[in-house]
Order: sequence, then structure tokens, then C-alpha cells
Amino acid sequence: MASTKQRGFSLLELMITISISMIVAAVTFITMMPSLNRAHLESSYSTTLMALRNTRNLAITQSHEYYVVFNPGGFPAGTILVQYQPPAVAGILPPLQQVITYSVPVDITFAVRAGFPAATPDGFGAGINPIDFGQGLGFGNLNYVVFMPDGSSRDNLGNYNSGVLYLTRASDSIYSSRAITVWGATGRIRGWRLDQNAGVALWEQE
Repeated sequence: MASTKQRGFSLLELMITISISMIVAAVTFITMMPSLNRAHLESSYSTTLMALRNTRNLAITQSHEYYVVFNPGGFPAGTILVQYQPPAVAGILPPLQQVITYSVPVDITFAVRAGFPAATPDGFGAGINPIDFGQGLGFGNLNYVVFMPDGSSRDNLGNYNSGVLYLTRASDSIYSSRAITVWGATGRIRGWRLDQNAGVALWEQE
């Protein structure tokens, strides 16, 4: 009886197939990189807005003070720390209690970039400090806000505390950058996108 010879792939054919697959994967990855980068920035922006808005809502609904601290000491860069201030006992405030932490991707930073416009979002600060709260106090560069039961944003002494922070990815165009402002008197939180009008960079509210 005649035997049927079965032929498999040769080593050369396998190597060619693998090489083509790797090239296709590399091209796909390179093509998708801008989208992935944008996704990281949008995710960081959304996370920061959520942390601020959720904490303000907690302060209002629970009638307590809550802190939001950006890049707190002892934590990795890009950390957002939410803390609860228990009520005073015999006139003494207990230590702050950690509620939750959020993190932005490592390629996204709280930073300012060359080319940011002099006209800052909501007119807060001079666009030189990446986390620039304390605007209602005659100075800036605080890295936290305290949301009160009335919804306002204050410092740890009870003064209204307004400010701005910037999110960016250093290797991207400055026009991918975002900003978030908090107005102390009402605790209003706004998001901003850097845009271009007639060749001039300006912040536009989202």
C-alpha cells in the first residue's frame, strides 16, 4: 500500500511567519501609542476631577471637613490623598484619617510647561506652580484644599482657598494639557483644556 507523506512547516517558514507577526504587532503598537497617551491624560484628568467632586460631596452630605492633598509627603508623585478631619474633642482636633488615595499614571505629572499662556484658568496664579492653591489668601502654592460642610474650599485655618493645578505629559504637545480650578467661596470645580486661537494659546473651560 502506498503511504501518504505529510509535510509540515519548515524552520524557515516558521521564522518568516513569526517575523511578519512581530512586524505587524510593532506597527500596530506604534500606531496606537498616541491614542494610549491621550487615554492616560484623559484618565488622569477625570480621576482628579472625580477626587475633588466626590470629596466635596462627602463634606456636604456628611457635614464634616475633608482634605484633598496633591503629591502628599511620603507618597509617590502623582498621588491624590483624601483625608477626613474628625470633629474636635474638648477643643482639640484629632489627627486626620486617611480615606482613600488616587494615582495618576507615571507618565502624567502635575506640572507647568513652557508656552502656557500668561492668562491662567479663572485668573488663579501666574502659571508657574503646578499645584497652586492658596490664591484667596494673598499667596499661592498650597498643595491642598479642605472642603467644608457648606461646600466651600478652605485652608486648614478656615480661610477661603482658591487655586489651580495643571496636568500634562512632558513628551506631548502642550495642547494636550489640562487644568482644574477650585473657587474657595463656593467650592466650584472647573475643568480646562489648553487650546489655540489665531496662533495664541489660551485656556478654555470644558
